[in-house]
Amino acid sequence: MRVRVDVVPDAPRVPWEEVHGAARGVVYRLLSSQDEALADALHNEGWRGKPLKPVGVGGPLFLGAPRTKGVYSTSQDGSVWFGSPVPEIASVLVRALAGVEELVWGSTRLRVRGMAVDMDGVLPAGDGPVELETLTPVVLKHEDRNLLPGDEHYLDRLQHNLAHKADVLGLPAPRGLRVLEAGPRRRFAVRGAPRIGARVRVVMEADGRFVNAIRSWGLGLDTIQGFGWVR
Repeated sequence: MRVRVDVVPDAPRVPWEEVHGAARGVVYRLLSSQDEALADALHNEGWRGKPLKPVGVGGPLFLGAPRTKGVYSTSQDGSVWFGSPVPEIASVLVRALAGVEELVWGSTRLRVRGMAVDMDGVLPAGDGPVELETLTPVVLKHEDRNLLPGDEHYLDRLQHNLAHKADVLGLPAPRGLRVLEAGPRRRFAVRGAPRIGARVRVVMEADGRFVNAIRSWGLGLDTIQGFGWVR
């Protein structure tokens, strides 16, 4: 399940290190406000005995924001996406978001002016080819080296990531993964460490249930920090 939260910022820019650096804290504050035990378990242990955290975030994103090199500008037309393929987590997120008037995104306050559950693109069970495009960079690593589309091991690590997520959810893993298009290299800092990746458009053969799940989770690593969110 995916939820879009429409927001208005209180500042003309978000500090670059907070764009992704603040996302994880926002998620855990929301979860803790409704179910502290679930938030603690997810933070400390992951989900169902696996270290993965099935939560995705996209944003904050601002339509019409001025483009200035080295600056993450805002506009009065902002949005943040939240999602999870796990009903227990998704329902807690929805309850939390329904009761907030603002999201504290690092040093920026985002006033909430509305929210909507996204039901577009929900697919039935059954295999078929599907294209997915990410809104935020996909982060992947091989032996502690950041990978970009075209690098050796990139497809292997992305396929492994998707298969691992499918295993956690009890769904068939996708097959025939290919990268159709990639955006420019992007570098962000998260808790002082670099996260390097690029937006991608991929095609794969996948069960519709897995496609729905990954649209609420994301591609690659660090989805709880806003990476790999699917458009």
